[in-house]
Amino acid sequence: MTKETLEKINKFTRRPFSEDEVYVFSVILCDNDIDRDCERFSDEALETICRSFIGRTGISDHQPSASNQTARIFDTELVSDDSRQTGYGAPYKYVRASAYMIRTDDNRDLIAEIDGGIKKEVSISCSASKRICSVCGCDKTSGSCSHVKGKKYGGKLCHIILDDITDAYEWSFVAVPAQVNAGVTKHYSSSGLESEPVCGDNCEADNELRKDIRRLAYFIGGKTASDTIALTAGTMNTGQLVKLKRSLESQRSHSGPVVQLMPENTEEDSPEQFAMR
Repeated sequence: MTKETLEKINKFTRRPFSEDEVYVFSVILCDNDIDRDCERFSDEALETICRSFIGRTGISDHQPSASNQTARIFDTELVSDDSRQTGYGAPYKYVRASAYMIRTDDNRDLIAEIDGGIKKEVSISCSASKRICSVCGCDKTSGSCSHVKGKKYGGKLCHIILDDITDAYEWSFVAVPAQVNAGVTKHYSSSGLESEPVCGDNCEADNELRKDIRRLAYFIGGKTASDTIALTAGTMNTGQLVKLKRSLESQRSHSGPVVQLMPENTEEDSPEQFAMR
């Protein structure tokens, strides 16, 4: 650990901490690629997130309690990977954060899980005041258009561009991320950003929703629950799928701790593989 790193950490502590007293790790908060909800962050949104999440606390499953605080971000970086492109053909960008926690007896197991790759996916909680249609540029927060995200127009996938980030709340360790590449599950403020259906019926995004639902059911009730809910979800439209997923996410967040990652496996008794950030 460099002296500069320790100085950045000690800006958030009440007394200077030594290198031996802190544990430091990196996380990918979000990126600019289209996620499973057919949404993505704009480049400007990523820049704002990069600035806004310095000092934000890390918790688990978005449960906002003081006892649930585990870490804090002390530095961020907006990274451009010109060797990689997004699904819409732009250079790939992502926000990488450095976080620290104080080494204690209570968090020894958590540190071991991070080092062992058990805890790796994270999710951010923020507020985006603009939701822009990728086809026509309409801001769906204040207006509407005829384009449906998840459907293709002129051979291009319609998606929502999240822009104008107005607040950053927290970041969490989670089990089921929405962003395929960054592993981010987005949570929005009470400004109505969750109200719109994800996409049209029988589109690719609906299938991704069904996969998420089956994974969530697996972690809540095992293979039997996963198989049963898969049959039910197969007949649902987009709006119904969204409501079911949110219900399962709520149940999952209030359930006890489980192993967060499964080894890659193609057998029937394993849920679909999680995306790695």
